[in-house]
Amino acid sequence: MMIHIYGIKNCSTVQKALNWFDEHKLTYEFHDFKKVVVSEEKLASWAKQVGWEALVNKKGTTWRTVDPTTQQSVVDASTAFPLLIEKTSLIKRPVIEQGDTVLLGFDESRYQELFQ
Repeated sequence: MMIHIYGIKNCSTVQKALNWFDEHKLTYEFHDFKKVVVSEEKLASWAKQVGWEALVNKKGTTWRTVDPTTQQSVVDASTAFPLLIEKTSLIKRPVIEQGDTVLLGFDESRYQELFQ
């Protein structure tokens, strides 16, 4: 089953993940959020696995640039998804998808468990 990795090419966490997959000679397809916008349907699919809250990276610099009123308005998937589509840098990355499995972030031990 094909592994899909979603993220931003110059993100250091995404780079760690891509390097890990390359070092372990695993084939994957990379989807760059800056080149292809993620759909609301894809976000909803991921949210079924990990929850919409986990998709919103509130620790990153992009979140800090969002005005406080908008931050406070993000209370559910229907308010989060339009913002994530508009500002893809707000999506926790990388998003790794294989079949029904969705992982967020770089987690070497979890990668070894699932992909080795």
